[in-house]
Amino acid sequence: MSAAGVPAADGRESAISWSAVIAGAAVAAGLSMTLLAFGAGIGLSVVSTAPTWRDSSPWLWLCSGIYLVFVALASFGFGGYVAGRMRLRAVVGAELEFRDGMNGIVMWGLAVLVTAVLAVAGAAVISRTAVPAGGSAPGSVAGETIIASELDELFRMPRRAPENDIAYRRAEAARILLKSQGRSGIGSEDRNYLAHLVGNYADIPDNDAAARTERVIGEAADEIHRARQAAVMQAFLVAAGLLLGAAVAWFAAVEGGRDRERGGHPIWDWTFRRRTA
Repeated sequence: MSAAGVPAADGRESAISWSAVIAGAAVAAGLSMTLLAFGAGIGLSVVSTAPTWRDSSPWLWLCSGIYLVFVALASFGFGGYVAGRMRLRAVVGAELEFRDGMNGIVMWGLAVLVTAVLAVAGAAVISRTAVPAGGSAPGSVAGETIIASELDELFRMPRRAPENDIAYRRAEAARILLKSQGRSGIGSEDRNYLAHLVGNYADIPDNDAAARTERVIGEAADEIHRARQAAVMQAFLVAAGLLLGAAVAWFAAVEGGRDRERGGHPIWDWTFRRRTA
């Protein structure tokens, strides 16, 4: 028995207390999902399915990324504390603190792994169900997500559109427009083909079709560039949040182990209450 009345495991006990690790990972995942849902509700999302997300400023992207870092720190901090506090004490001395910290790191890795698996599974479901707005045939998901408004402008026409090949034409145009951020951009052959396609489909003069095509190419290039900036900022801040979360998980698990040994309750046993007791 420890000084605080917490039973110590014998030498056959695993160095990693998997029950405590799983409990901490569950707490971290639950808190993370709650905070992310709250952030999405108040607009702190770097990428949205709404076309108007691109109208937001880089400051909003930065605030959204900082919020992701906060979510990582809070969730891994609470999860690490649970993983350290609930672990059975198998050793004494300096090794005890190290194993508490390692429990927090393993909890962090498990929570990240579970989140990654869920994200991949969700992306797979979305990719199978995503279809262009103009039809049910498979198309360019990236084009329909990033430059859907530009595609709508490109094929806008006063008369009723034919329903036989609009889905394929939109996907084809999307693949061409996505080249605008490539090293060589959109070549003259693709530009002429796109203008010819627009002219025939929208039933407008060649000059108007060429002008519309050039305008939409420029707009699509700007929107793709903004989407790339948002993705880079999001990826950087997510990576920073995960790395900081690993450090927080370690220290929180160590603190949880200390409270386990003392038998303290840091949430309720405040200094103010001790002074006034």
